[in-house]
Amino acid sequence: MGHARGGRCGALGSTDATLEIARQLGLEIFVHNRNYGYGANQKTCYAEALRAGADVVVMVHPDYQYDPRLVPQIIEPILRGEADVVLGSRLKTGSALRQGMPWWKYVSNRFLTALENRAFRLRLSEFHTGYRAFRREVLERVNFVLNSDGFVFDQEIIAQVVAARFRIAEIAVPTRYFPEASSASFWASITYGLSILVLLARYVLHRRELLRTRRFDSLRGRYTRLAPPERVAARARS
Repeated sequence: MGHARGGRCGALGSTDATLEIARQLGLEIFVHNRNYGYGANQKTCYAEALRAGADVVVMVHPDYQYDPRLVPQIIEPILRGEADVVLGSRLKTGSALRQGMPWWKYVSNRFLTALENRAFRLRLSEFHTGYRAFRREVLERVNFVLNSDGFVFDQEIIAQVVAARFRIAEIAVPTRYFPEASSASFWASITYGLSILVLLARYVLHRRELLRTRRFDSLRGRYTRLAPPERVAARARS
């Protein structure tokens, strides 16, 4: 995890060499007293990045499956004012299989992404990426602290971003697959997929106002900005 002005590292109660390497790199480190989960790690890092005054916050998986040198490219649409959230997609160029993505992960990713595009009314190539950038206002306005501490956090925050009407863009990113970088088992992936189906059902019910939930509410989603009457009249005259 990091932001545009510096480097930060969040650790999931890690027992490997993550902390030692982070110290060598001079990163500011936040260590949990135990492993609270993947989503809990993001909650801590986002909160600390906002507290430090970050304008743009970047999340990248630390297993080197994604190239951290692409941070300038992934934040560029935000800096140009073209997007509020940017996703680094492994599937945008169609090369994920050639780069080593297991076929069953590729198929399930495509299937879930198609469902998410339908539920969120978007046309993105991938939602299940570990490379993301957020404008500060997004993290200030969505209720990410209400999300799961597990892996489904990634999709819950996207649902919140969509519900709050923030703009999402994506860029193509290469990926690397090797045993250490792809640790989720087949059955863990099945559980993850089922939790996404439940999330999408809840989101659609919320959008249709059949079952409202605080998780998808945000300050931005509660109001619409109206121009003052004199400004509307001036536009009409022009």
